[in-house]
Amino acid sequence: MTDNAPTILVGEGPALLELHADGVAHIRLNRPESANGLNIELLKALHEVVMQVHGDGRVRSVLITGEGKNFCAGGDVHTFLAKGEALPDYIRVATSYLQLVAAGLLRLNPPVVAAVHGFAAGGGGMGLVCSCDFVVAAESAKFLAGATRVAMVPDAGVSVTLTQLVGLRRAMEILMLNPTISAAEAKEIGLITRVVSDDKLRDEAFALVRQLAAGAPAALANTKRLLWNGIGQGVEAAMPEENHTQAVLSGMADAREGLAAVIEKRAPRFTGR
Repeated sequence: MTDNAPTILVGEGPALLELHADGVAHIRLNRPESANGLNIELLKALHEVVMQVHGDGRVRSVLITGEGKNFCAGGDVHTFLAKGEALPDYIRVATSYLQLVAAGLLRLNPPVVAAVHGFAAGGGGMGLVCSCDFVVAAESAKFLAGATRVAMVPDAGVSVTLTQLVGLRRAMEILMLNPTISAAEAKEIGLITRVVSDDKLRDEAFALVRQLAAGAPAALANTKRLLWNGIGQGVEAAMPEENHTQAVLSGMADAREGLAAVIEKRAPRFTGR
């Protein structure tokens, strides 16, 4: 290991953490075989990593990336469908951890940057995007809400954060019609901060987090707090209702049909039951 090599704080498992000498903490979602789909194990690990960053005074900025071909494809639909009638209990726990992660990112003193490639979808992908302070996306990146497509609702506070980012009418469209949004459109509507060429994503993201790490930490932390405070209480107030609604809907036949349709790559046949 050279002097410039990052310190490995969490080097194995579904969420990895590295600390660079310049104060940049690099969080990596590490389930590439599942497009970094969120199951309880990944969510627990991600929460632990976020709390570790929260308690480390050396950290001056944070970068979140996904291993493999996608940033995060949302909830792990294969795991969800396999739970059958036990899905509501599983969803209740998974959603609780996801909300802890989202709230933790909002409350972190260091600014948080997400670097998105491939898909950012579902409560995981969109939830993380909406909870980060800056989002840099590759030109080929795609964004998809996707919750209502599987007969569920948005979570991770997205019912509030997305509306604040893009406006009520556009949020209705994104959450109810589930369009696939290009990086260019995501930038145009205010969902993300920057679009860069695919081959420059890592360099541009690290340049941004290093610029932030070189800033005045107290000033940046308090500016972040002031900006998020206006909607922070609304986000936290919405989360319990999101959790309850998600658990109720996941027990319906429509939710299982929606998950099966995604896996089988066909149109769902919803019955309202």
